Amino acid sequence: MLYLRQIQEGIDFIEAHLESDIQLSEVARAAGMSQWHFQRIFKALTNETLKTYIRSRRFSRALEQLTNTRLSVLDIALASGYETQESFTRAFRDCFRLTPSQYRKMGNRSLFVRKIRFDQSYLAHIHHNISLEPDIQQQPAMQLVGLPTDYYGIDSEKNNLGQKLPPLWAKFLPRLGEIANTVPGVCYGAVAPAGPHTEELRYLACIEVRGPGALPPGMVALEIPGSTYARFTHRGPAQNVDATVNYIYSSWLLSAGASHTLGPDLEIYGAQYHPTSGDSVMHYAIPIAQAKR
Repeated sequence: MLYLRQIQEGIDFIEAHLESDIQLSEVARAAGMSQWHFQRIFKALTNETLKTYIRSRRFSRALEQLTNTRLSVLDIALASGYETQESFTRAFRDCFRLTPSQYRKMGNRSLFVRKIRFDQSYLAHIHHNISLEPDIQQQPAMQLVGLPTDYYGIDSEKNNLGQKLPPLWAKFLPRLGEIANTVPGVCYGAVAPAGPHTEELRYLACIEVRGPGALPPGMVALEIPGSTYARFTHRGPAQNVDATVNYIYSSWLLSAGASHTLGPDLEIYGAQYHPTSGDSVMHYAIPIAQAKR
């Protein structure tokens, strides 16, 4: 569709000028639209303002520079459009609950999904297959039992998600009967960093339990503390959930006035889920807290 191509042309302009003072009128001109028209279509498609997108795209580049270069925090701040290191640090902490220096000391990790490149398929996905605004829910503490694995996610050059997770579920589901005191009807995928100095993620294919019970061989227990979760609906085949997760982290989280608590994310698989159906419905939830101002 023409307007998707025009939006992409505007995004291409942003990418080429991230270290400059980008005027919104210049972005719209590059897309061949009026500023009002471009901003309105961009917001309708992505659920974020053009200013927020530029800001979050600069944060994405800052994450990469903090991880992969020796540039000073001041240089990164200036390249991100901030006049001082202090204002950059304050904005960074509001988004990520960490200072830039603390993030750099953590080393390479995939806690924050980088801002992905928009294209027509991604724009179409977030426009039709994601609930752009989540349900905010108070999730009571849960005890989960399941099979674990470590893997590299979509944000890593070593991405092996496709090789690790489907076989894990194929092993776990036939063994549900071995787990005592299960809460039937819903299975979960719990996702968290595998450690403080690795980009690997730890994944648990699991089910909730209530009451004591011996762990089946090879299974582990995980306690999820009570927390506020932002729960998004994902429609369509499960293999497209990567685009949903990218939207959550790189668009919604950076503009919602909330921050990730660093607790586990939850994939939620209920009765409406089917692994390959275009009519499938699942949910992806992240634990959040209001950002401090």
